[in-house]
Amino acid sequence: MQELDREFHIKCVKGDVGRYVILVGDPGRCEVVASFFDDAKQVAYNREYNIYTGYLNGEKVSVCSTGIGGPSTAIAVEELHHIGADTFIRCGTCGGIELNVQSGDIVIATGAIRYEHTSLEYAPIEFPAVADHDIVNKLKEAADEEGKTCHVGVVQCKDSFYGQHSPESMPVADELLSKWEAWKRLGVKASEMESAALFVIASSRGCRAGSCFHVIWNQEREKAGLDQAMSEDITAAVRIAVEGMRKLIEYDRRMQTDNA
Repeated sequence: MQELDREFHIKCVKGDVGRYVILVGDPGRCEVVASFFDDAKQVAYNREYNIYTGYLNGEKVSVCSTGIGGPSTAIAVEELHHIGADTFIRCGTCGGIELNVQSGDIVIATGAIRYEHTSLEYAPIEFPAVADHDIVNKLKEAADEEGKTCHVGVVQCKDSFYGQHSPESMPVADELLSKWEAWKRLGVKASEMESAALFVIASSRGCRAGSCFHVIWNQEREKAGLDQAMSEDITAAVRIAVEGMRKLIEYDRRMQTDNA
């Protein structure tokens, strides 16, 4: 592509965002996340990419929406990285798979099953989609302080929302159902749509990435006749993502001081 004054999709330039970025799917959630920042200002809004920048503990941080799925997430991460971002925490929603993962709980991903296609344009399928260890630890500390039930482990990523929720209606139903049974037997915590791409892209670009999720529903609990109530309030997940980022900033500062 020809040289542009601003990034093609997010419409930002160097200086608009911090090195630390929280990623959300819904553009409407950006203002909620930004309310936890000091001196937050909207710096761009184009397509699905709504971006605010402010400060946490004196460090410039940003929040950017990505829309749904790997392709639009990849665009956001690539363009944010072009202008200086190198640390990403995704805060979103998921559906539980393991039976003890209930609506309203928090899931923190240590890794993601690459049952999507965006990551295949970055690395062969044998390469794992793994979260940054320090980010996982800081998110877990934040979840514990929040007092939320938290599950830490592998999540599954897919490209088709309805391939998960209506697999029997798909021409490839046998494959979808067989894979889903494998995820259950492997103890996979939840299903979502972005982390596999995020983790692999971060690895390929020398960045750090992690994810935390609010559990909306667990279809396996429903099938088993177990009690649950749909939960769509992601406020706690946002607080955990912001506090996890704050802890990471302080950790990075300590490491920098110790290594000086």
